Amino acid sequence: MGGRHTLHIVGAVLILIQATCCLQVKKFPLLMPNVYPDREESYFCTPVRVVPDKSFYIVGFEPVATMDVVHHMIVFGCSKPGTTDPFWDCGEMASDSSSTLRKANPCAEGSNVIYAWALNAKPLQLPENVGFQVGEGSKIQYLVLQIHYSKKFKENESDNSGLNLIYTEEPQSKLAGVLLLGTGGAIPPRSVTHMETLCQIREKKTIYPIAYRTHTHSLGQVVSGYSVRRDKSGVDHWSLLGKRNPNTPQMFYPIFNKGPIRYGDRLAARCTMDSTNRTDYTIVGPKHDNEMCNFYIIYYVEEGTPLDMKYCISEGPPYFYWRNEENDLNNIPDDEASNLI
Repeated sequence: MGGRHTLHIVGAVLILIQATCCLQVKKFPLLMPNVYPDREESYFCTPVRVVPDKSFYIVGFEPVATMDVVHHMIVFGCSKPGTTDPFWDCGEMASDSSSTLRKANPCAEGSNVIYAWALNAKPLQLPENVGFQVGEGSKIQYLVLQIHYSKKFKENESDNSGLNLIYTEEPQSKLAGVLLLGTGGAIPPRSVTHMETLCQIREKKTIYPIAYRTHTHSLGQVVSGYSVRRDKSGVDHWSLLGKRNPNTPQMFYPIFNKGPIRYGDRLAARCTMDSTNRTDYTIVGPKHDNEMCNFYIIYYVEEGTPLDMKYCISEGPPYFYWRNEENDLNNIPDDEASNLI
């Protein structure tokens, strides 16, 4: 992999570990270049270009961050980054006109999430023979690290949080992808609200889920995700992919049901949000007092490339619910989806 800094290139060459008995892997440090968050709710992005004439396979992620400093971080794969600056302001709601940083999205083209971290989550290693392909033969030509800092730093402080990418140049037989299920919407005060999303696999590919991750801010109580398959008699069968209290470490956990998800199946997620102690509406947004409802799925394909579909996003409450007639769902597991037991 190529990098902005010589240090990155040297680190990538010299630091070797053994992930399995036979796979030679290297570490690549993808870190913030000593940024200074000069206000609350700062979002910074920093890019690295992948060497264009080689293929690499990312097989693991090692966080180099703590929740005391970093609210959350995401690694995007991009065809083109938002800019090629060493770092930039990539907050969705960046409005501080005094900032001298360029404002841009993480990706200008071909955006897809390949990793996310929060709440002191542990490292992630993919199963044997599974990897995210980047570089030649892939649409991912850049990797962009986005970090959300919820607090303003003191003067003369800076940060180089990030993560080590564990990668190999040996081709992996199973290519990995990430599908993000999420919602928009608004949560009314003094209520328990379900934020829900639903989408159908419309590509003639079979995916095998291997890990899931939940993400909300402070109102989230339970996040659950399902695959839904309809039998010939018209009955929907809901298979639980994962369920968790999002206030626990927001790492990727082993999937509950590893069965294949095929063309025509649907994916669904629900976040149960408790706003009984709030007196105003809570909207979806990037700030810590906004909310998010996200369910990530890491999967692999045994043939071909991962799904072109990267995101499954609904309008959320008060407009979108599983029970809406146009969704044509039945056998909905209301109690299971909303409770940890």
